[in-house]
This record gives sequence, C-alpha cells and structure tokens, in this order.
Amino acid sequence: MVRFKHRYLLCELVSDDPQCRLSLDDRVLGNLVRDTIARVHGTFGAAACSIGFAVRYLNVYTGIILLRCRKEFYQLVWSALPFITFMENKGHRYPCFFNTLHVGGTIRTCQKFLIRYNRRQLLILLQNCTNEGEREAIQKSVTRSCLLEEESGEDELSDIGGEETAATMK
Repeated sequence: MVRFKHRYLLCELVSDDPQCRLSLDDRVLGNLVRDTIARVHGTFGAAACSIGFAVRYLNVYTGIILLRCRKEFYQLVWSALPFITFMENKGHRYPCFFNTLHVGGTIRTCQKFLIRYNRRQLLILLQNCTNEGEREAIQKSVTRSCLLEEESGEDELSDIGGEETAATMK
C-alpha cells in the first residue's frame, strides 16, 4: 500500500472589510483557490492540484486557513495564492489577499507554528498599546479566553471520568 504525502499551507486572509472574513465558507474558498490555480497554471495545474486538495481548517474570526494538497504539487498552490486579489461571495466582491504563514508536513506542525505566531502577534499588540486602558482590556480578554478554555477542558475531563467510573462500577 502506498501512502500519499501531503503538505499543509497555513495562510491568513487579509482584508480591510471584516464582512469578507465573516461571510467566508470553505467551499467558496476551495473553489476560489482552484480557479486561481487554473488561471495561473492552466489545465495541468488545475488537474494536478485538484487531487487531494482540501480546505482543512477555516476560522472566520481570525482569517486563518489551512489548505491541504499533495506534496508533489504544493508549490503550484503556493505560487497561485498571491494572484488572489478579491473574493466573491453572495453577490459581493471583497478585496483581499493571502499571506502564507507556514508550509508544513503535518497539521500538528502547523498548529505549533500557529501558537508561536499568535503569541508573537499578541506581544506586538501589547507593545503597541497607547495607554494603560487598552493594555488592561487586551489582558482581560486574553485571561477570560484562557479561563473559558480551562473550564471547557475540565468539563470534558469530568465527563470522561464519569463515564469511566460508571463503566467500572458495572
């Protein structure tokens, strides 16, 4: 049996209009990238990249996108991304561009890079605060999101523990 190797492109959708990211859909995004590859690299590029191509992760709030493609043809996908200058969705045309953050062999390496990237961006954001009120608001927001993550993690752990205890009692 042969294993097909993939590459994961971690990208950021940059747009001035916040409505662009909120109206994002993985199907629309996949078609946009496929059409751009066909426009830039012709039918060979479209055929080569259509096999194994998928949008694996999409966060509409941060604009982070994870694209999966075959290892042999990831450079075709990567080279076509700068040619995306707008996105059409539901009759609206939004100017945007893709910023490729990382190319990795696994989703896990992309996740690790994304954590480091977000930490660096947070430090830059905190350093650029003009007054103490902004800094406190950002720190409060981060603390609140961390507490929410811990609470949801504890709930999941308690549910798992409850199921195991119930199973051992039978």
